[in-house]
Amino acid sequence: MKLKDTLNLGKTKFPMRGNLPQTEAQRENVWFENKVYEARQKLNEGKPSFMLHDGPPYANGNIHLGHALNKISKDIIVRYKSMNGFYAPYVPGWDTHGLPIEQQLTKAGKDRKKVGPVIWRKMAEEFARKQVKIQMTDFKRLGVSADWDHPYMTLLPEFEAEQLRVFGKMAGKGLIYRGKKPVFWSWSSESALAMAEIEYHDVTAQTAFYAEQVKDGKGILDNDTYFVVWTTTPWTIPASRGISVNADFDYVVVQPEADQKKYVIAKELLEQVADKFEWANYEIVKTLKGHELEYMTAQHPFMDVELLVMNGDHVTLEAGTGLVHTAPGFGEDDYLIGQRYNLEIAVPVDDQGRMTAEAGADFAGLLYSDADAVSLQKLADAGVLLKQEELLHSYPFDWRTKKPVIFRAVPQWFASIDSFRQDILDQLDTVAFQPEWGKKRLYNMIRDRGDWVISRQRVWGVPLPIFYAEDGTAIVDETIINHVAELVAEHGSNIWFEKEASELLPAGYQNEHSPNGIFTKEMDIMDVWFDSGTSHQGVMNARDYLKFPADLVLEGSDQYRGWFNSSLITSVAVTGQAPYRKVLSQGFTLDGNGDKMSKSLGNTISPNEVVKTMGAEIIRLWVTTVDSSADMKVSMEILKTVSESYRKIRNTMRFLLANTADFTPSEDAVAYADLTPVDQYFYARFNEFVASLKTAYDNFDFQDIYKQLINFINVDLSAFYLDFTKDILYVEAADSHVRRSVQTVMYKVLADLKQLILPVLPHTAEEIHEYMEFETSDFAYLAEMPVVENLGDVSKLLANWSEFMVLRDAANKALEVARDAKLIGKPAEAALTLYLTDAQNDLLESLGQDVRVVLMVSQLHYAKAVDAPADVAEYDGYQLSVAKAAGAMSPRDRMYHTDLGMDPDFPMLSAHEASIIRENYPLALEEGFED
Repeated sequence: MKLKDTLNLGKTKFPMRGNLPQTEAQRENVWFENKVYEARQKLNEGKPSFMLHDGPPYANGNIHLGHALNKISKDIIVRYKSMNGFYAPYVPGWDTHGLPIEQQLTKAGKDRKKVGPVIWRKMAEEFARKQVKIQMTDFKRLGVSADWDHPYMTLLPEFEAEQLRVFGKMAGKGLIYRGKKPVFWSWSSESALAMAEIEYHDVTAQTAFYAEQVKDGKGILDNDTYFVVWTTTPWTIPASRGISVNADFDYVVVQPEADQKKYVIAKELLEQVADKFEWANYEIVKTLKGHELEYMTAQHPFMDVELLVMNGDHVTLEAGTGLVHTAPGFGEDDYLIGQRYNLEIAVPVDDQGRMTAEAGADFAGLLYSDADAVSLQKLADAGVLLKQEELLHSYPFDWRTKKPVIFRAVPQWFASIDSFRQDILDQLDTVAFQPEWGKKRLYNMIRDRGDWVISRQRVWGVPLPIFYAEDGTAIVDETIINHVAELVAEHGSNIWFEKEASELLPAGYQNEHSPNGIFTKEMDIMDVWFDSGTSHQGVMNARDYLKFPADLVLEGSDQYRGWFNSSLITSVAVTGQAPYRKVLSQGFTLDGNGDKMSKSLGNTISPNEVVKTMGAEIIRLWVTTVDSSADMKVSMEILKTVSESYRKIRNTMRFLLANTADFTPSEDAVAYADLTPVDQYFYARFNEFVASLKTAYDNFDFQDIYKQLINFINVDLSAFYLDFTKDILYVEAADSHVRRSVQTVMYKVLADLKQLILPVLPHTAEEIHEYMEFETSDFAYLAEMPVVENLGDVSKLLANWSEFMVLRDAANKALEVARDAKLIGKPAEAALTLYLTDAQNDLLESLGQDVRVVLMVSQLHYAKAVDAPADVAEYDGYQLSVAKAAGAMSPRDRMYHTDLGMDPDFPMLSAHEASIIRENYPLALEEGFED
């Protein structure tokens, strides 16, 4: 027979290469066909619950890497919790209303005004549902396990009805009101926008310093005096109705040399303003406090309008003149001071951003930005333009159309924040944040935000359930709103656009403001953030198998101004508590250079393309490699590096499979107490690793999961345990105690590590599971997470072997020096002598282990440190010498022995090997070994 036939060489059909792009998809189909997600939920019924609430992505196109990061992160958490003793159903959701879908229809050549709102909404719904299917397919292909048959969508009638009920409760508490105040107005979308729908870009503004003549100086200022104001929006000058000054500032009346006019400017800004105006010489005629200017009037520079001077705290000395042009229809501060002083709210700009006739004939029909030039020319013609210059500053843009927005006062519906702001802030104290800075960020946003404009001048969305009586009185009644909610629950929100107001009101409804019983209905829809922001009621509270509040929400850091924000407001408004117990936020994906990914720059990476070429497991593993609390880089090169780590994990598991192929746990396992000392150590070390890795999972610390996993596989397993145990596995008798001891540990590591990697690498874990015939669950996901065993007090055991690792490192250094000197090749060619102190000797004796095997040398000799030669090498506190091993090498174990040939039947083997052959391979006695 052949000598190699006496070796226990591990065998497995588990492939070295995963062929992930093909095998993953096949495995996912098996999961769906066998309803593995549903089976997992069934197993977990009655267990403590863990509720992760999915913040809905917008249904618009294939997913990007940010989507992948988000959904994989959630999947890792939910899979772990489901396998670790929790009932953790996961209901995916989609945000399906709003402007982007309407824009896509418009791009496709559809005309909203031609087809009418009902048909337009049906087209929008059809488009949205198609997008949901596209994204759902993408998410499934990432291996995300979820209730894909019952997702929530904001367009579902049952969701819309719950949203209306939330609105009704807020209305019942007096939190909903109608007002005309400046809001972010997107002329490109023809709709008001919320703060969450705004992004800022640097733009160059045309600024103007100009003078407005005193009309009534209250006996303090003469009529030849002019107030010098500054504006960064000259197009708003036709809407100017006042001048704001700070009551506490000092203002001076200045007479420039060779100028018949006198000018009012803040004293502190005079020097820099005079420099701008090139006033070489000037005289300060008078000094006044801002409060003395209050209620004076001035003449508008080119309109028949009187301007009122007012005191406002918003006036600063950071720029300008200390006097602010005030147009109450075009700015929040302007509006507030205008309200206080009863100014007209003039808004000479229409929905499309074009100036109206109210601004004057020269302006009518111009886009607001083009009106800058007209205003500047009119100021110049009137001889009051003192200085015009450009200014680079940050300006708000519509985050969907990427066009600038304007502040514009239009009648809108608002949700009051101020009336219960402190309640919201108090609830934040009940919420944990990861990272911790998220709490301060959300706190400051809530603290500083104004009332929420919730109406949108669009069609595709949930209608505002408000009726108007004949005299225009708005009917905002919780009972009526709930009646509408019932209709929507049965028919969907299209009914609002299909029926007349009288058909939507309760039968026989009467109102003192409509003596003839004639009512109309609001045609604006709700802000889509109100849609998703009510999902705590529309999903978590509405489905009986879910619970409110959620234990965790996990989204990108942009959701502090978005979903985290809107859901917190609505939840506190209607329930008095926060909708979540913990908020976990993630940064954004950047390209390999750290730049923002953009289609226009060509630096995006499609998850679908990565899946096709490398497999979903590589993206899933990448998610754990990055610090997702901050922005993170990703490139194909980075993903290729991750694929190398995957390959290491896979091949390590393959080795474990191969070398436990002849191991039957129920028959061959060795009790912990009977394991060899080094196996006891590694069993305890692995138990320690299980506890630590599960803690990382519990802390949602993905990067720590990756670091621990790779470190354990590379250092503890590959570089240590699997390295020295090869000789035991291959050489010792198949059913020997020492070999079964190693296999017991290996099988434990294989079975438990398979479960531990499953949340991150579910396809691979399931593939491994298929090759483990003694695993009782049909699927790995239906098995539980490994438990941390109570092995008693193993601290001394771990400490002793930890100190041994210092000796092992020292020995490896000495062997490396000997190899460089050509004294030896492999460690098996070495005889190692240790010169030990008493403490070191005691340590080795306490191990109770033949450490020669662990050090992988052929011979190991002990001597006392005091007998060490003067030139002996010392590494890490250990004195060692290396010599060429004595004897000859056995062709079977490749180690050097001094007892080769002691058994005449097997002259090439050591005595120990010969005994193994004699007892286990009788054929070898009859036939001998082939050359």
